[in-house]
This record gives sequence, structure tokens and C-alpha cells, in this order.
Amino acid sequence: MTDKIGIDSYREGHKYDFGGGGDGSGEDGFIKEQDRLLPIANVGRIMKQILPPNAKVSKEAKETMQECVSEFISFVTGEASDKCHREKRKTVNGDDICWALATLGFDNYAEQLKRYLQRYREQEGERANQHSAGNVPEGKEETSTYRGELHSSLSLGRFERCKSIW
Repeated sequence: MTDKIGIDSYREGHKYDFGGGGDGSGEDGFIKEQDRLLPIANVGRIMKQILPPNAKVSKEAKETMQECVSEFISFVTGEASDKCHREKRKTVNGDDICWALATLGFDNYAEQLKRYLQRYREQEGERANQHSAGNVPEGKEETSTYRGELHSSLSLGRFERCKSIW
């Protein structure tokens, strides 16, 4: 089965109905539409973060972006999953996603994600060391700012690569 843009969408024994032809019931191996799309409220919230405070986003724009980002995530994750399958591994990790992004031509995103992943792992290691040494006061969990840094740096070149695919 292929989707609207000709990508093989039959992966790892799962069938995806990207064309909306299924009834969303989950029968016959098709994934329900609400299970394959990111929640529209989350998509709208992310869109609003990058826009000026007084900007409005139409429902149609949110739905369009919801389809695009969900398809993009499935596309990248499917590539990473195929790699894991070839290597006889069952767990897709951050390195697999970085590899898939680079393989699919999203080199700028892959480099940014690699840096984020490295910082995240360093921070998790520090946090684990602090917890094992008992250095974190009760109720005082550290919070990462790296996600915000990644979002900011990725948004500078956002969608430039996506335009060439779609």
C-alpha cells in the first residue's frame, strides 16, 4: 500500500491508511485516524508559540499542519524502524532518529537533534549522579532548557526542507 505521495506505507506488519479511506475503526489492521495524528490542541499550541501574540490560526491551518507533522513523524520513524529491523533490534532510539533524518535529507535537523541528544544524555547522567549522591533537595527537580534551545534553533530553518518534499 502506498500513501498519497507515493511512500511505501506498509512497514513492519502495520498498515497505515493515509488516504482517509478507512473508517477509523481499527479493523482490518488499519490504525485509527485519532491514533495516527498528533492532538490538534498540541499542534495549535506549538504553532502559536512561534507567531506574534495577536496572531490567529484558523482551524483549517491547524488541521493541515496536524496532517503534515504527523506524516513527517511517521516518515522519519518508519525509516528508523526499518534500520532497527534490519539490525534485528526492537527499540528505536534517538540515534536511529538522527540517522533517519540525515538519510532522508534533513541534515540540518539531524545535526541539531544530535547536539540536543548529547546535552540531554549529559544532563541525565548528571541528574543520576546527583540522585545517587543525595545532592538534590527533596521536591527540587531540575528542569531541562535544552528542549527550548532545540525548538528555537530548529525553527530558524523550519519547513525549508519540508517544502522540497511536499
